[in-house]
Amino acid sequence: MRRFVPLLCLLLAAAPAWAQTCPPDGWTREQLVVLKQSGFAVADTGQRHALALGLAECLGTNDAELRDGIAYEALAAWMRKGELSTETLRALRERLYSMLGEADQDGFAWPFAALALSEVARTDRVSPWMTPAERATMVLRATTYLESVRDYRGFDPATGWRHGVAHGSDWLMQLSLNPALDGPQLHRILDAVSAQVVPAAGIAYVHGEPQRLAAPVVFAAQRGVLDENGWKAWFAALLPRLGDPSLAWRDPQWLARRHDLVAFLQAVYVEADQSEDKRMRAVLPGVVAALKALP
Repeated sequence: MRRFVPLLCLLLAAAPAWAQTCPPDGWTREQLVVLKQSGFAVADTGQRHALALGLAECLGTNDAELRDGIAYEALAAWMRKGELSTETLRALRERLYSMLGEADQDGFAWPFAALALSEVARTDRVSPWMTPAERATMVLRATTYLESVRDYRGFDPATGWRHGVAHGSDWLMQLSLNPALDGPQLHRILDAVSAQVVPAAGIAYVHGEPQRLAAPVVFAAQRGVLDENGWKAWFAALLPRLGDPSLAWRDPQWLARRHDLVAFLQAVYVEADQSEDKRMRAVLPGVVAALKALP
C-alpha cells in the first residue's frame, strides 16, 4: 500500500488534466495482452489500482482490442472480483464522468465510459459504498447520458463497437436493480429509456439495442414502479413517436421507427409473459395494447 497511496493521490490531484496515454505509462501493448492471458492477475494491490486508473484512458482508443478486450474487460474483471478499493472506485468514477464531458472525436470514449460506469454502479449494488447523494448524481448522469446519445453506430468490422444506446441502457439496468433507488429515481430511468426506444432520427436498431433498452424497464417493473394503468399510459405514450401518420408505410424513417418500437415491445412482452411476478405481469396489458394499436 505504501507504493499505492502516493501514486493514487498524485492521480487524483491531476484528475482535471490527466495525461491521456494508452497504453498507460510503464506498460506496452504486448504486456497488456499477456496480462489478459493471465486473467488480469495483478498481485500487487497498488500496481493493480494504479493500472485500473490508467486503463480508463484506453476506453477511447480506436484500437478495439485495447479498448474493449483489455481496458474494459480488465476493469470489469477487477470490479466483479471486488479487487478495487472504494477510493479507487471513486477516482475511476470521477474520471469516467469527466470523459463524458470531453470531446469524443472517434465516438468510442463516451459509450465505453458509460459501459465501465455500469460496472461501477454494479459494485455499489452488490456492496453499497456510495452515499445517497453520490447515487442520485449517478442516476442523473446515467439518464442524461442515455437521452443525449445521437451516435447510433453499433459494430464496425474495422474498429469494433461503439453502441452508445446499449451501453447507456446497461448502466441504467444496473441502477434499476439497486434497491437503494427510490420511486422518483426509477421513474427518471423510465423517462430516459423512453427517449431512445424510438429515435426521432429514424435509425433502425440492428445491434440488439431494443433488448438492452428493455432490461431496465423489466427490472423497474419488478420493483413495482407503476401499476397496470400506469404501464398502459407509459407504453401508449410511445406510439406518437412514430411520427406523422400520413407517412405510415411510405417513409424509410417511419418504417425504422416502427421496427424499433415493435422490437422493444416484443422484448418486454417476452420477459413479462414468462414471469410469475404479479408486478411484472402488470406490464402485459399495456404492451399488448400498444402492439395492437400499431399501424
